[in-house]
Amino acid sequence: MARRKLDSVNITLATVATLLLVLPLLALFTKVPWATILSRLTERNSISAIRLSLWSSLLAALICVVLGVPLAWVLARGNSRLTNILRPLVLAPMVLPPTVAGMSLLALLGREGLLGRYIYQATGWSMPFTTSAVVLTGVFVGMPFLALVAESTFRHLPRDQVDAAQIDRATPFKLFWRIAIPQARNGIATGAVLAWARALGEFGATMMFAGSLPGLTQTWPMQVYFAADQDMGTAYALSAGMALVAFLVVYSLRKQLRQAFSS
Repeated sequence: MARRKLDSVNITLATVATLLLVLPLLALFTKVPWATILSRLTERNSISAIRLSLWSSLLAALICVVLGVPLAWVLARGNSRLTNILRPLVLAPMVLPPTVAGMSLLALLGREGLLGRYIYQATGWSMPFTTSAVVLTGVFVGMPFLALVAESTFRHLPRDQVDAAQIDRATPFKLFWRIAIPQARNGIATGAVLAWARALGEFGATMMFAGSLPGLTQTWPMQVYFAADQDMGTAYALSAGMALVAFLVVYSLRKQLRQAFSS
């Protein structure tokens, strides 16, 4: 393969861009109190927040798979007039300000919300400021990532296999379950991991909708925020842990993401 040549202008600009993205992370790791990092991460509040974030984000990712994969299939195979309207709506949470996402969930499921008022009147239970709110927030912010990757993967399914299944008179459900799902499993897994990582790192929307109650709704990112007021060493240690998770997720998915969005 011939060596690709790059001009000096683009190399310079790319270098500046890389430094803007990498230097803050490097600076973060220089501030971590490595000698005491283990004790800081195993403090009671830290352990509680990390445990809550891990299980709630995993549950959110599972819900994203159950609901988001069929959604991606509809986006990939549905009527274009419908999907052209539906796609921007379901992907909007990717770019919503976190506080707006939290307010949207409150508007729907708060005690005076569009649906929440009827749930409260019927059961006396309100979702905000519960662990269920943490999970639902994760689903809300994470599902668009799964839908985006899974839809792209579905659009790249081998056409001959789809045509063969249709010739054999496979029902739409069998086409989805027996052909699309097995062929798209790598893309679905990639989207699920991205959804999990997004749910794990959510802060603003969770704060607005679930609050920050220690042991109940105080997640890993929230613990970073509150630790910064009390002990910067612990805040840096917790932040470094999340940064490491983010790097490992993106690094492990680099090939899958390139394949999912390749033409």
